[in-house]
Amino acid sequence: MALTVAAAAPAQDSPRAQPVPGAPVTPYIHPDKAYLFAHMTKARYGVLHYSVSLDGFHWQALNGGRAVSEDYHGHASIAQGPNGRYYLVGNKSDSDPLIRFWVSDDLIRWAPFGTYRPDLSNIKEHPHALQRIGAPKLHYDKPSARFLLTWHTPNVPGSPDDPERYWASQKTLYVLSKDLKSFAAPPRRLLPWDMATIDTIVQPNDGGGYCVIVKDERYPSYNWVTGKTVRMSCADELLGPYPEPGPPLSPNFREAPTLIRAPNGADWLLYYEQYAGTSYGLSMAPRLEGPWYQVSGNSGVPEWNRFEMPAGVRHGSMIAISRKQYDAIVAAFPSNK
Repeated sequence: MALTVAAAAPAQDSPRAQPVPGAPVTPYIHPDKAYLFAHMTKARYGVLHYSVSLDGFHWQALNGGRAVSEDYHGHASIAQGPNGRYYLVGNKSDSDPLIRFWVSDDLIRWAPFGTYRPDLSNIKEHPHALQRIGAPKLHYDKPSARFLLTWHTPNVPGSPDDPERYWASQKTLYVLSKDLKSFAAPPRRLLPWDMATIDTIVQPNDGGGYCVIVKDERYPSYNWVTGKTVRMSCADELLGPYPEPGPPLSPNFREAPTLIRAPNGADWLLYYEQYAGTSYGLSMAPRLEGPWYQVSGNSGVPEWNRFEMPAGVRHGSMIAISRKQYDAIVAAFPSNK
């Protein structure tokens, strides 16, 4: 069965032209662009699966919904390095002391690349850190020719009576590396805020500087109405300092943000999971600074939907790929296999 998506709009001169509110929308499709979503599923947590899209809004699972690698485990995060190769980071579980890397030339075959064991015993800005490494993520910074590796670590144990103490102590840590083989400095806090953060990703801003997209990991209440939402903060430099984040870009109880530029080059698409594996949501903006709004999708009512995700999709990362790469990946992992 061939992959199908909505056809490209016949008039491409104005890919952002808007119909009347609520009218059907045909997303713009670029002849040379496509997207890969590397993710886990609700049925197989931590195991690598692929979905693809031509328009950034309609996604189809590959390989008949089965895993594309039995070797990898983690919250899939992919970064393309300076040599054009792709690097994938993960770990076996939060209690795994090692952060593990894989490498690929084609996004089809992944080979082990190495490991890194962060020393969590003496982090000045995060004392008494527990030996827990949550959802490591990779970003390659072209201006500095360095990889930024981030993850979240707590410093307060939880209990059945008060599990949120554990989550409320999570902080985003980072290290830098030229090659993912050597890490000269010990881990440090990336964000100076008191609030707990997890699932932090980094995006260079069009106007210069960087934005971090985080999950505010506090539990929602009248005191913390932003709890368990996806939020953003922007700064001039890769390592900040980042100011307190702005208002929520998602509803409460959303996590695992991943961000892509739409094929028209004029819109940002921010996806996030309604956990645990219930559904995926999407917010959209013309600039990282906004304005952001939530897009209707996965509603069960096709005429309301502006995007579609495969059922059971969980944490991962979306990356832009070429149409040639898309064709090769689809051929390697056909949807009807």
